Formats: sequence, structure tokens, C-alpha cells
Amino acid sequence: MEYRVLGKTGLKIARLGFGGIPIQKIDAEGTKILMQKLMEEGVNYIDTARGYTVSEEYLGYALEGIREHFVLATKSMARTKEAMAQDIGISLRNLRTDYIDLYQVHNPAPKDLEQVMAPGGALEALQEAKAHGKIGHIGITLHSVDLFRQALELPWVETIMFPYNIVETQGEELIARCTEKNIGFICMKPMAGGAIEDASAAMRFIISNPHVTVVIPGMADTEEIAQNIASASDTSPLSAAEQEKISEIRSFLGTNFCRRCNYCAPCTAGINIPAVFLMEGYYSRYNLKEWATNRYAGMQKTASDCVDCGVCEERCPYQLPIREMMKKTADVFGK
Repeated sequence: MEYRVLGKTGLKIARLGFGGIPIQKIDAEGTKILMQKLMEEGVNYIDTARGYTVSEEYLGYALEGIREHFVLATKSMARTKEAMAQDIGISLRNLRTDYIDLYQVHNPAPKDLEQVMAPGGALEALQEAKAHGKIGHIGITLHSVDLFRQALELPWVETIMFPYNIVETQGEELIARCTEKNIGFICMKPMAGGAIEDASAAMRFIISNPHVTVVIPGMADTEEIAQNIASASDTSPLSAAEQEKISEIRSFLGTNFCRRCNYCAPCTAGINIPAVFLMEGYYSRYNLKEWATNRYAGMQKTASDCVDCGVCEERCPYQLPIREMMKKTADVFGK
């Protein structure tokens, strides 16, 4: 396993980290098994968030007795000092620790970032927590290229998390600037929210970029851990066959697809938007028509229930034409 220093934090971490979203679907005991496996394999960076329901709690239970082997990162959507201070306290309790290595401002919009940095904003709480040893370092997670560019110039930003994968390379130039600025770059959405099924190709593409400090795929079982370790440990140049495979994935997916980040929720009509688009993807891209149709038919709300309000599009960090995509999905499934 290759290790890197996470920018100006000085923390030494494996280039493969652990994304804590999928453990919401297992349980605390299953999470403990995963943490033991990661420790054995030398994977020492753990990412979670206040917004990942039970993820912090499961990790807190699973890391008891082995906390010192890991660099622990979490994040909060809080924008005010009071709300952020409260979230930091909750994270510490959930994670059963007296310090968190990296605490991040979670996906702010431009107006949110202004509020975070204004008097009485969340940054004040983060800096106070850092001064008192409750957190070690401060970072930010983003989906906007413009905000990524802005974050590079903010003196308090020690790490930046941003989507980067085979089909989402819009931040590539800015990722290289992270190296120039000694800011740790954390790669999220390595599989484009599940749209990329070839995990080996996805990981090899990311690891081949020397400016990526750590990549954090979500993992819910030990087989996924083993597969990602194998891919991330191979630092040889991409072969001609791998480059051809990557080109095929780009041509197949394009850019107009749902990454299942769920920022569009809640839908005013009660539609599970990412799930609807997932079924459409299985039907149209992967030719699993009968399988997708049966599961789509079992949904309480389908694409035809869309009321065309557009609220979801205002929230989508990828500016997807969700209403248009809903109409297409309704046409595909006939409802």
C-alpha cells in the first residue's frame, strides 16, 4: 500500500481510504469486521459524515480499542457557529473519541460558504474546536468547480474533497493546483455514484493521477476491500487495454447521469429520484430490462408522479435536467 502526506495536515495516510456511506446498509458488527480488515491491510483513512445517518455511530463502536490506528474524518452541513459546535460534539460522542483528525464543511453552496466564514459562522466553531484539540484539521467538500477554485485561495482550507472519476474530470486542473498549494486532495465519487461498474478500471484511473492524495470508495464487505486494495496498490502505468476500457466507459456513460448523491431530496411528490434513475440506467445502459421493470413497478412513486416543480433541479450539484430525465424514464417504463 502506498502512503501519502495529506497536504498541510501532515497526516500520513494510505492512498486508498474508506468511504463510510454504505455501512448504513449493514450493522455495527459488520462495520467492526470491516475495520479489523482495514487495520490488517494498512488502510488507515476513514471518511464519514453527520448526514450519513448511523455511519458515525457504527464506526464509533467498530473503532473502540483500535482508534489510534486510523485517521478519522467527518463533516457537517452546519453553517452557523452554534450548529457546527453542536455537530462537532455529536460527532465526538458518536465516534467515541476525544478528537477527530479532520472535520470538513460539507458541500456548501456559494451563499452557504459566505455564511460559514461570516461572523457567527461555522468556521468560528471549527477553529475554536481545533484550538481546544477536539479536531486536528479543517477541510471542505465541494461539487462546484467555481467553489473549488475559490477554496484553493482560502487560508483555513487544509483539504478539499471533490468528485473525480473516469467520466468526471472537470476538476483535473484544480486537483493539480492542490499539490502546488500543499492542500490534500480527497477523491470522492470514484465510481460516479455507482454508474461505473468496472471498479478496477475506475480505481486504476484515479490512482494513476499523482495529484490525488487519497481515494475513498464506499465499501460494505471485505471482498470490496480486497478488490480495491488490489487496484489501488498497482501503481504501474495504465496499459493500452486499460486506456481503451476507460475510453469505452466514457463513451457509454457520457456526463448526463445521476450520481445518487441524494442532494435533490426530498422530492415534493415523494419520488425517490436516484432510485428511479438507477432503474432506468439498468434498463437502458445495462440491458437488464426485465429485472429493472419489475423493481420499478414495485416503487410507491414513479417518474410519472413528477409534478414538474423543479425544486430538485435547484438542489442538484450537477445541474441535471431532472424533469426532462423523469419524462424520459416514464416513457421507458410506460408509467
